[in-house]
Amino acid sequence: MLTGALSLTRPPMARCLQTHPGSSMTDAPNMPADDAAAQQPQLRVLAQYVKDLSFENPGAPDTLRPGQATPAIDLGIDVQARAVGDDTYEVVLTVNAKATREETVVFIAELAYAGLFQLANVQDAEREPFLLIECPRLIFPFARRVLGDTTRDGNFPPLMLDPVDFAGLYRAQLAKRAAAVPGSEGGSNGNGDPAAAN
Repeated sequence: MLTGALSLTRPPMARCLQTHPGSSMTDAPNMPADDAAAQQPQLRVLAQYVKDLSFENPGAPDTLRPGQATPAIDLGIDVQARAVGDDTYEVVLTVNAKATREETVVFIAELAYAGLFQLANVQDAEREPFLLIECPRLIFPFARRVLGDTTRDGNFPPLMLDPVDFAGLYRAQLAKRAAAVPGSEGGSNGNGDPAAAN
């Protein structure tokens, strides 16, 4: 399990080196700890993990023979977020990849990679973008590595996903929601939880 913390605010540096009585020298400037800085949105990564992983290699060993054409890959990405406690959310990034060569399925890989995030000082209107843009952006490199290693272990070249524009996916989802319900704006799914971006 990989864990870490990310804070979107920069805490004041408090370490001082004493040069002589009455004076101090710091290796970074002191930053005032005012109320505005304390109220900045904060995001902590509490945990990240493989929630579900599946790899099928149905045509092996025939599909593994050298000299065959490169398979076409159909890729799907989905992001889901749900509350699991006060200001704590699970964000699941799901990646589905299906490789085919003509009519033959070469491999199918499905990965659900999740992160447990804690938000602080985030307004209700800002919560959904944090969860559906920032959180998947943070865990994407790890999901990419897991998927690449899995396809490599299936005797294929590693499937290296291109970077994903989660902000663009989120805007497309908002437009899709607005078109489906005239006169409404994107937001929560009605029960306070952020809606999913497909």
